[in-house]
Amino acid sequence: MHKFFLTIITSFLTLTLFAQQPYFQQSLNYNIDVTLNDKEKSLKGFETINYKNNSTTTLDFIWFHIWPNAYKNESTALFQQIRNDTSRKEKLQNITYGSIDGLNFKVDGQAAKTEAHPNPQYIDIVKVMLPKSLKPGDSINISTDFNVKLPSYFSRSGYADTEFMVTQWYPKPAVFDKDGWHEFPYLDMGEFYSEYANYKVNITLPSNYVVGATGVMQNATELADYKRIGTKNTSVRTDKPELYNPKSKSATKTLTYAINNVPDFAWFADKDLVIQYDTVKLASGKVVDAFSYYHNKKNTLWVNSIDYIKDATQKYSKWIGEYEYPVVQAIEGPKNNASGGMEYPTITLITSPDAKKESLDGVITHEVGHNWFMSMLGSNERMHTWQDEGFNTFYQFRYEAEKYKSNSIFGDAIPASLKDLPTDKFLASIYGALANVPMQSAIETPAADFKTSEEYGLISYAKTALWLYILETETGSEKFDKAFQAYFSEWKNKHPSPADFKASMEKSLGVNLDKYFALLNQQGKF
Repeated sequence: MHKFFLTIITSFLTLTLFAQQPYFQQSLNYNIDVTLNDKEKSLKGFETINYKNNSTTTLDFIWFHIWPNAYKNESTALFQQIRNDTSRKEKLQNITYGSIDGLNFKVDGQAAKTEAHPNPQYIDIVKVMLPKSLKPGDSINISTDFNVKLPSYFSRSGYADTEFMVTQWYPKPAVFDKDGWHEFPYLDMGEFYSEYANYKVNITLPSNYVVGATGVMQNATELADYKRIGTKNTSVRTDKPELYNPKSKSATKTLTYAINNVPDFAWFADKDLVIQYDTVKLASGKVVDAFSYYHNKKNTLWVNSIDYIKDATQKYSKWIGEYEYPVVQAIEGPKNNASGGMEYPTITLITSPDAKKESLDGVITHEVGHNWFMSMLGSNERMHTWQDEGFNTFYQFRYEAEKYKSNSIFGDAIPASLKDLPTDKFLASIYGALANVPMQSAIETPAADFKTSEEYGLISYAKTALWLYILETETGSEKFDKAFQAYFSEWKNKHPSPADFKASMEKSLGVNLDKYFALLNQQGKF
């Protein structure tokens, strides 16, 4: 998630290594059918998960996230966190609640018992007891029905106006890794840690909706229509774009999406969205489909959003490693919400105002960048937010500096004289100013332990970017880039820890980085 911090500006290193075990990660395959009732703001679904135990541990249960229950009442961890943060609690005005029910877990066709989490605030976690122990190397099929009442949109998932943001919506096994289970409640401040999986999702909804979703649409006719309309709207950018009209006269349609090796699946739907389409050609010759979806309104800067998506994909591919997926997308969120954006594999929701092209480009680039830091590199964001948000912010700052001589933190406060500097000196000035900003908390602070969203954002995003810049400056940009690319190549589609990042960088650079990584636990300024 991206935040702008201009308002913030103006107004024992936790790398303990557990007993050494061979690296593993579980294998999951989802098949999900879901139907949207847009009148009742609800979902009806059924899922089957093939779950393979690649660990050396025999499993007798699996923790599941059933995150729609986080929105169920005022006693959940989600509501408690928001209400305890004065900067966020106004989000809870005039909301409607959400929930999930109708669960009936079966394992290989046999009914499975469930147990609630012992913490009464964690009603969005459930333990599914396996009828038969799951031994190392074995697989099971887990199935369940589920019904979701979507909340009004105030924390990533829900509905607003005519738009549906369907995220955190299906029963989802928690991560099991060498450190054990990582079951945790859904929170507004603090993001995710998810198992990689293959997804096939069938979405049934009224025919007049435009849908953007994780993965590739499998409906050839519908996809061709999106591309035709999108190509025209990209070529001729006017206040009167061509809008989608369903070819079928039936009341509903079913769209199928498929994607392999991603940590989550989200989808978004609205009427009268403008579609833009183009392709991104990467250095290797790979061609990626690019889509932008935005509200049909006059004088919107979103007419150039497809260019921002393409530029971000090309730059991050050059700097870090090639974009792995066949499609990259961004969609404009609710009209009256300025929370920034929220990323999911191959698609991101953008809710920032489009007041300036530099600002819109910056937030789209940040969110597209999460395909690298969240999706292709699946760190534990709840415990080590900096490995996701901070790394991404570092590259966003590079992008903004190269393209505009701008910075999303300092914005209009940047003196005009700085914009005449070469990019490296401009960035040095930005980071020099950032180094003088009070930043008390340590970078290596779990997301749930931050007291306010401002502190969370400033430390996880900005202080981490500054730390990475210090490392880049000390090692040299060329060596740093090669080392980071090696880290990406080594840990792509895995769950790298801080210790893994350190070991990879030390191997590439050939130096001991203890003194730099010690800064992750340093309070206050560096």
